[in-house]
Amino acid sequence: MSAPMDVTLDKRIGFIGAGQMAEALARGLMNRGMITGSQVCCSDPNSARKDLFKSFGATPYESNVDVAKNSDVIFIAVKPNYVAVVLEEIRKGGALTDKHTVVSIAAGVTLSTMLQAAGPTARIVRVMPNTPCLVGEVAAAMCLGGKADESDEKVVRTMFEAVGKIYTVAENLLSAVTGVSGSGPAYIFMVIEAMADGGVKAGLPRDISQALAAQTVLGSAKMVLETGKHPGALKDMVTSPGGTTIAGVHELEKAGIRAAFMNCVVAAANRADELAGVSKL
Repeated sequence: MSAPMDVTLDKRIGFIGAGQMAEALARGLMNRGMITGSQVCCSDPNSARKDLFKSFGATPYESNVDVAKNSDVIFIAVKPNYVAVVLEEIRKGGALTDKHTVVSIAAGVTLSTMLQAAGPTARIVRVMPNTPCLVGEVAAAMCLGGKADESDEKVVRTMFEAVGKIYTVAENLLSAVTGVSGSGPAYIFMVIEAMADGGVKAGLPRDISQALAAQTVLGSAKMVLETGKHPGALKDMVTSPGGTTIAGVHELEKAGIRAAFMNCVVAAANRADELAGVSKL
C-alpha cells in the first residue's frame, strides 16, 4: 500500500548524486506532501542537475560533505564505482554520524563494501529500485546493514511508498530482485514492442497498436495486484474454448515463452551476483 497522503516526514533529505532517480524520489515525496523543497539538498558534478533541484526549492551544495552535514537521510545516488569513495569522503570529513540513515540505490554494491567505507557503526540501507520510479510506480526491495534498525527501515519504506512499492529481503536475495524487477522493465518493454509489431502486421496503425499493447500490460498488472488472483487463473478467464486467445497462447507455448522468461530472470540474477563479486555455492 502507498503511504497515506497525510504522512509527513520530519527529516532532512540529502542526495549525493542528483540524477533522474534522485529527482523522481524528491518530486514524489513533495507531490505527496510528505516533505517540502526546503528539506531537500543535493550535490552533483552537473550544474544543470543542481539548478533543477534548486528550481523546486532544494539547496544545492558543491561538497558531498556539506550535503551530509545538512541531512538526516543521505541518498547515495552515484555510479556504483563511486559509492565507497563518497562514503569514505563524508566519513573522513566528519559529516557521517551514527544518527544518519544512509540509503544506497547503486546496483551491485554490497553492504560489506559500504560498511568498510562508512565504518561499522553506519546505518546503511541498500535499495534495489527500478526505472518506473520515474513515473511513480517503483518496484523496489531493501536490506539493512550495519546499525540500521526498524526505525531506518520504516523511514525508507515510507519514502519509497510515495513512488510505488518496496519490500524487505535478505541481501542474498537482492540479485534475484534485480533479475525480476530491476531488469524487468526491459523485458516488459520488449513484450509491448513485440505486441505492437504484431498489431501492425495485423493491420493496425503503429500508434494505436502500441497504445493498446501498453494499456493492456498496465491493466493486466493492476488485475494481478488488485484481485490477488493467480496469473494463471486470470489467463484462464480470457481463454474461451476454441477461441482466439487460446490460439495465441498456443503459439507462445510453442515458442517456449515461460522458459525464456524464467531463463532471463535467472541470467540477470546470476550476472548481478558476478558484478557484486558473490559466488554461488
